[in-house]
Amino acid sequence: MSGCGCASACDTPPPDPRYRRALWIALVLNAAMFGVELASSFVAHSVSLLADAIDFLGDAGNYGVALFVLGLAPVWRSRTALWKGWLMAGYGVFVLGKSAWQWNAGIVPEPLIMGWVSVLALAVNVGVAALLYVHRGGDAQARSVWLCSRNDALGNLAVLAAAGGVWATAQGWPDIAVALLLAGLALSSGISVIGHARAELRAAQARN
Repeated sequence: MSGCGCASACDTPPPDPRYRRALWIALVLNAAMFGVELASSFVAHSVSLLADAIDFLGDAGNYGVALFVLGLAPVWRSRTALWKGWLMAGYGVFVLGKSAWQWNAGIVPEPLIMGWVSVLALAVNVGVAALLYVHRGGDAQARSVWLCSRNDALGNLAVLAAAGGVWATAQGWPDIAVALLLAGLALSSGISVIGHARAELRAAQARN
């Protein structure tokens, strides 16, 4: 006996306390920004802000799941990452549908609210991404968390650009264009995480 009760337990390293602390900070900040962006999206009538708000909510849930699976066997972390990959892809599909509705409605959002809120969101996401950067090279679970943070920062820059486009043109198409961009990021990241998680699960099955 070497202190491990089974092979799967031996394969599971103890959770990094720095990673756990970073996840808790990310969870609180993302939950707070979800509330801010959700309220602002209705006031500004912005589909890109709404899409980003939903992304904040999804990320808060992702960080909560990541905290839950810390210390579990690798196969369970891979299974969780697989579920999260499908969730990210589903979010992208939702944004596509919402963008089509916004286009048909012909609504022009309020650019000043979009701009200020996106600057605040960018500051939050850059900080979170910096916290999680050193952990990006782990398993599919850690990779999915890093991708969420990276996508958020890119999405905030895009919403800021959309605010400038709406202000310059007095039309809603820049808002729609950014919403489509966010949908593409979610779909591509979801596919990447799904592929990574499936590869880990196949490797685990081959070892058994």
